[in-house]
Amino acid sequence: MRAARLTILTGLALAAAACATVESPPEPPPAVASSGPPAPIADHDWFYNLDGGQARLVYGRAESDDLRLGLDCSEGAGRVALSAVGAPDAKPEIHIEAGGETERFPANSEPSQLNDGVFLTAEADADAPVFQRFRQVGWLALWLDGERQAYAPHPESAPNIERFFAFCG
Repeated sequence: MRAARLTILTGLALAAAACATVESPPEPPPAVASSGPPAPIADHDWFYNLDGGQARLVYGRAESDDLRLGLDCSEGAGRVALSAVGAPDAKPEIHIEAGGETERFPANSEPSQLNDGVFLTAEADADAPVFQRFRQVGWLALWLDGERQAYAPHPESAPNIERFFAFCG
C-alpha cells in the first residue's frame, strides 16, 4: 500500500511540475512577410525580339543602351545566354532570383564599353529551376554588388516571358 501511495504521489508531483508555468525562451522575430510580386517600373520593361532563329528577352529602357539583364537563345537549343552590367569590381557571376528560387551562374567579365563597370556574360540551361520559377511568377531579380533589383513586366509584355522560353526549348 505504501508503494502505491508513493507511486501516486510521484505521479501527482510530476503532473504538477508539468503544469507549472515555465518561462519559455523568447520567440524568434517573425519572418518578414512577402510584400508580393514587385511592381513594374514606369520607364522599364521586358522586351522580346525574334530575329529568324534567334530570340532575345531584355529588361531595360526602350530604345536605349539601358540594359539591366539580357537573355538570348537559339530556337530549340535549350540554352540561354545571360548578360548584365556590373560595377568595376563585380564578381564574375550572374546571380538571379525568381519567387524565392535563386541561382548563380559563373560569368565572363570584360570592361563595359557603355560605362565604367564590367559586362558580364554567362550560359545556363533554359529549364533551370530559376527560369521555371520566372515563367510561373512573371518576374526576375538580379543581384548585383549586394543589391537586389527586381524586374517585373508591364501587363502587356508579360506574355513575352513564356514566348521566349517556348522558343528556346
